[in-house]
Amino acid sequence: MAKYRTKRDFKLTSEPKGVARKNASNEALIFVVQKHQASHLHYDFRLEWRGVLLSWAIPKGPSLDPSIKRLAMAVEDHPVEYAKFEGIIPEGQYGGGTVMVWDQGTWEPEVDIESGLRDGELKFSLHGKKLRGSWVLVRTKRGFGRTERASWLLIKHRDRYASTSDVVIDKPRSVLSRRLMAGIAAAAGGNVEKAAESDPHR
Repeated sequence: MAKYRTKRDFKLTSEPKGVARKNASNEALIFVVQKHQASHLHYDFRLEWRGVLLSWAIPKGPSLDPSIKRLAMAVEDHPVEYAKFEGIIPEGQYGGGTVMVWDQGTWEPEVDIESGLRDGELKFSLHGKKLRGSWVLVRTKRGFGRTERASWLLIKHRDRYASTSDVVIDKPRSVLSRRLMAGIAAAAGGNVEKAAESDPHR
């Protein structure tokens, strides 16, 4: 997680410094989706594996509709402790803005994880409060634009949890605090007006 740490000043941000850890063989793997209003709104999708959270930034958030493919940009691994982080990253710091724990739960691979990551097709099941059932991450190219980050697509498989409803609009509240983004910013002394831009207005 050296890349994660070099981007952050832990004297200024309350994000966890974290350490890589080993999973006990009988422990369920966790996942988390964090709604993040930084310079641009996106959703951080994270899967626990080998003591860290593998992470992808999804600009439009996940979709329950199997016909919709969501762009997911691979970003640096995060510490497992990050799964519980909700609050404010100070402006001027990397990713400055409001962070919500939008969904959390456990996940199970449907293929060998290492092979799926290497071959660019990772199939898995989610057991969250908002996201459930079978999904796949498909890598489209090693880099995207001028970045070195891998470009993937997050796609819902057709099962009883698939839906045409827009889950990010229909279920906008934190699974930890039940707050909207503005409420999280207000509680932590952040920019409430900026945070409110990503709350539903209907």
